[in-house]
Amino acid sequence: MCTVTYLPLGNNNFILTSNRDESPIRTTIPPKKYDENGVELTFPKDELAGGTWIGLSEKNRLVCLLNGGFTKHERNKYYRLSRGVIVKEILISNDAVAFITDYDFVDIEPFTIVLVDWNTSLQTFELVWDGTQKHFKQLTQEPHIWSSSTLYTEEMKQSRKNWFADWLSEQVDFQQANILEFHQDETKGDVGTSLKMKRPFVETVSVTSVIKENYLVKMTYKDLLV
Repeated sequence: MCTVTYLPLGNNNFILTSNRDESPIRTTIPPKKYDENGVELTFPKDELAGGTWIGLSEKNRLVCLLNGGFTKHERNKYYRLSRGVIVKEILISNDAVAFITDYDFVDIEPFTIVLVDWNTSLQTFELVWDGTQKHFKQLTQEPHIWSSSTLYTEEMKQSRKNWFADWLSEQVDFQQANILEFHQDETKGDVGTSLKMKRPFVETVSVTSVIKENYLVKMTYKDLLV
């Protein structure tokens, strides 16, 4: 839930890939289908909180979460709802844009969400909740990279943008295998800042990638701890 890339493929197709940087002792259930209020969702589940950081909905929608807003925040003692539950609520909503516009995020820990919707045409949105204010905008259909503010400084974020730009310059076209390789790169930066990172209490535990090619939408999950 801490490094995300988005690659538009043209013709309403895309690849979105997410690294989960988390405590290696926190258990994850690999992706499977769930019925949530009558809506079929596919997502890996955080066993502790019951939510997820990335999910697909039969409503032609993908939601991906990163912890933190624009900057690193001081954690409060109390939050009324897990951020991973918000992901599921957006996935099952009838109109994701209206849901986000109307929703009150007060007393929820800061987060960033990438929303991809292809009900009519492909639309991609970024939602940042900074703990006080909601920042919601539609994105251009261009490659994007996000790094979680809770783990990465502005300097680290910029380094990752540079690595991504270098990677983009080497691609003739976008292939899922190549972006998965990028997300598992341990050679850039150092052990604590590389794309596949490792620190004393947190490391990249998995990579999840979703590709949409016409009517086929597929989620690929790699557990990096096995």
